[in-house]
Amino acid sequence: MPLDHYVTLGRSGLRVSPYCLGAMTFGTDLGWGTDVKESEQIIDRYIELGGNFIDTANFYTKSHSEKILGDHIGRHKERRDRLVIATKFSGNNYPGDPNGGGSGRKSVIAACEQSLRRLQTDYIDLYWLHNWDAHTPIEETMATLEDLVRSGKVRYLGVSDTPAWKIAEANVIARFRGWSAFIGLQIEYSLLERTVEQELIPMAQELGLGVTPWSPLKSGLLSGKYTRKNAQPQDGGRGAFMGHLLNEKTFVLIDELEKIARAHDTTVARVALAWLQVQPGVTSTIIGARTLKQLEDNLQALDLRLQPAEVAQLNELTKPKLIFPASMQPLFPAIHNGGTTVNGVYAPSSPFTLQPGEKPY
Repeated sequence: MPLDHYVTLGRSGLRVSPYCLGAMTFGTDLGWGTDVKESEQIIDRYIELGGNFIDTANFYTKSHSEKILGDHIGRHKERRDRLVIATKFSGNNYPGDPNGGGSGRKSVIAACEQSLRRLQTDYIDLYWLHNWDAHTPIEETMATLEDLVRSGKVRYLGVSDTPAWKIAEANVIARFRGWSAFIGLQIEYSLLERTVEQELIPMAQELGLGVTPWSPLKSGLLSGKYTRKNAQPQDGGRGAFMGHLLNEKTFVLIDELEKIARAHDTTVARVALAWLQVQPGVTSTIIGARTLKQLEDNLQALDLRLQPAEVAQLNELTKPKLIFPASMQPLFPAIHNGGTTVNGVYAPSSPFTLQPGEKPY
């Protein structure tokens, strides 16, 4: 599946590449990341290979990420119009200003104007609510976003790092009002982070939100560089905070990934990416790259086709422990189906169900 085999994002007509280029590491303002020159090389190579979907945020690398994209893409209108540029609001770039971040009308409008200026563009293709602001009514946020869409400054809306129940409330309100609704869901999702399968993934499938996972390699833990012999995160960034996950359960998973990688003459990272891309609801996986070499390597995962047995084994090794009420879900067919098969799901009747010959009271 090449980068130019596009897919529609959620229940919309927006065509995006199956891998999205994450720009969180563009700029070295935090003491790590990618310098301007190599960031531009990564962008150019991604586009050259057919990629059209680039994701950033208003406060990534202290807003330098947006400026790098603006300088290299935004100022060239013909080039910019061929791409889907996504950015986010919620992050506060102004210490001491309580309205500098969050999801209130004042903050969202200001953040949009500032992102447009840095990106050097007249519009944002996909505008993400970066994370839930519990202090702002969701009606206020959705009404503000609708104003931005109607003004032409934003084309589509997405939501990231927000509880499923709040996203559902937001989209129901938007559809009831005739406003633009969220079409994309950006969440952490990987073989080492599957708790999203309890509420967020089913919600996205039900409401028509295309899932764009971030940190598909769990901050590098699934990149292949961490093994039993090399178990200590050595680089900066988020990877430095993941050491607690280098335990026996993770090593068993890495062992299996290495086994599958050898069978396909590929890498651990590509296997982890290929597993994620075939998960229900996933539209476009966000891949970050600090170097051009990393980009080239990870994009080869698009050509990898895992066997069903390999996917099943990875699923079993990383199966998340569900909590109530999802923990009760396996019991429901016995209660609902009366001993029949419904949509391929069979369970014998519950002891509470009437037995042959018995009649209800």
